[in-house]
Amino acid sequence: MKMYIIFAVAVAAILSLTLCVFAQMATDRPAEGRSMGRGQGTGEMGVRGEGGARGGRGGGRGASVPVPETGFVQLFDGETLDGWEGTDRWKVEKGTIVAQTTAENPLRQNTFLIWRGGKPADFELKLEYRITGGNSGIQYRSAELENSDFAMSGYQADIDATLRYAGMIYEERGRGFLAPRSQVNYRGASVSGTLASLGTSNELREAIKTDDWNEIHIIARGNTLIQIYNGRMMSMLIDDDTTGRAMEGLIGLQVHTGEPMKIEFRNIRLKQF
Repeated sequence: MKMYIIFAVAVAAILSLTLCVFAQMATDRPAEGRSMGRGQGTGEMGVRGEGGARGGRGGGRGASVPVPETGFVQLFDGETLDGWEGTDRWKVEKGTIVAQTTAENPLRQNTFLIWRGGKPADFELKLEYRITGGNSGIQYRSAELENSDFAMSGYQADIDATLRYAGMIYEERGRGFLAPRSQVNYRGASVSGTLASLGTSNELREAIKTDDWNEIHIIARGNTLIQIYNGRMMSMLIDDDTTGRAMEGLIGLQVHTGEPMKIEFRNIRLKQF
């Protein structure tokens, strides 16, 4: 009975938070148009005109109208790494933050570029990424490991070039796979499980581009985390594991060990509550 009560409360929380998220999105949306699309060259979300494509890899046919964002602060000035700290693997090229590994210059451990502007608790984080080969991720509500070369532990919005893991809520150096792509999961101290499906993993995979720019939108409110890629909700976690979860922490960008890779980030903006 206790398990059913926990799950019922979790489902109610999902419905409440989802309604709040979409209500806020509706207040920012212009009166014309039906759905969200990509703003031309701005990295912002926009409204597709009539006849626009539904998403995925193909481009929309209708005009895209930028949606104004309120309350967001840029974390990257487009020219320097001011406010960020990491190894010399990270640099700025043509308005993007870039890190790269090669067969001649591999990594011995995952390392991160860490934002030093605070430890956000409840927030929305938006940014764009492009990956060539390998694996990466966005750390949030995370911690820096002591005596390490900018290594981190904590929640991660997963990124990979083959789209096997992209969209998943993962915990670096922690509990591992918390909410794979397409799942709404509950995590408790003694009870865990899947509460709902957001579609199939393969369907959601089609919304993520390869060898091109994608936008990630992370929402963290209380014990609930939501990850949205290119306007599609990919995964959601209600974390009631009070000994394992984090309610605030650092933001970081990952370059991963393994095969040669290149990761690029731009248009990084944060809204705190």
